Amino acid sequence: MTLTQKQKFINYIMQQGKKHLARNLLEDALQIVKEKGHKDPETLMEKAFENVMPRVEVRPKRIGGAIFQVPGDVLPKRQFFLASKWIKESAQSKKGTPFAEALAVELIEASQETGNAFKKKLDVYKNAEANKVNARFARTNNNNQNN
Repeated sequence: MTLTQKQKFINYIMQQGKKHLARNLLEDALQIVKEKGHKDPETLMEKAFENVMPRVEVRPKRIGGAIFQVPGDVLPKRQFFLASKWIKESAQSKKGTPFAEALAVELIEASQETGNAFKKKLDVYKNAEANKVNARFARTNNNNQNN
């Protein structure tokens, strides 16, 4: 994971402009990962993000009077954003545990292809597969509009 991606993830964790608190939470989570027996928490975090980043997603597109869910590729920036969002939300959803501990658990689970964030990715893939029929609407050809 590059330094800029780590900084971005800290910015996603940050609430009310308290960046030092977000940075401390991420460092605590990485320390907890290390205490749980993983030698290099940085590479584990990188693997977790790689496993959670979606390659395909569906987007609504209005055609005629109907709205179709059209599957399409996801840009790399959006892949990282979605992975960060899902990891953060699944860590926040674990009530009763400190955020740093929940984040550490979620990173470990995501690196092993389990956990809520990874399940969210699978749900997105299932939705894209189910709406594969609508892929014909994905093309936007401006040449046909001029004729």
